[in-house]
Amino acid sequence: MKRQAGFTLIELMIVIAVIGILVALALPTYLDYIARTKNTECLNVAAGAKLAVSETAQDRGSLSAVTSTNTGFQFVASDNCTSVNIANGGIITAATSTPNGAVTFTLTPTVISGGLEWRCTVPGGTNLVIVPAECRP
Repeated sequence: MKRQAGFTLIELMIVIAVIGILVALALPTYLDYIARTKNTECLNVAAGAKLAVSETAQDRGSLSAVTSTNTGFQFVASDNCTSVNIANGGIITAATSTPNGAVTFTLTPTVISGGLEWRCTVPGGTNLVIVPAECRP
């Protein structure tokens, strides 16, 4: 009787097929994760703008006194974040430039007792899979 010393061709083909199926299922999820991570970078850049708005509102006494020029915030573009703008009233708009889906975030401040509360929104029709959790409805 002859002993088998290894795997047969059929066994190896089954293993390769199983690995191929797992990759086919995991790859789209991984690509969405990468896009969401790149979009999160832009929200992290916008954190500096949030701080500038908060300090200016505290100094001037209200959000209505906050303008794009009196906050002193200067944006430096990165590979994944094309713009961060502060509008009158402290509303911040951050735009991403990811190839899997560019997203524009709008950060709106609301005065609460002792500070500001921020609400993050994205335009309707945005693929929510690539939007960070804090900006999903």
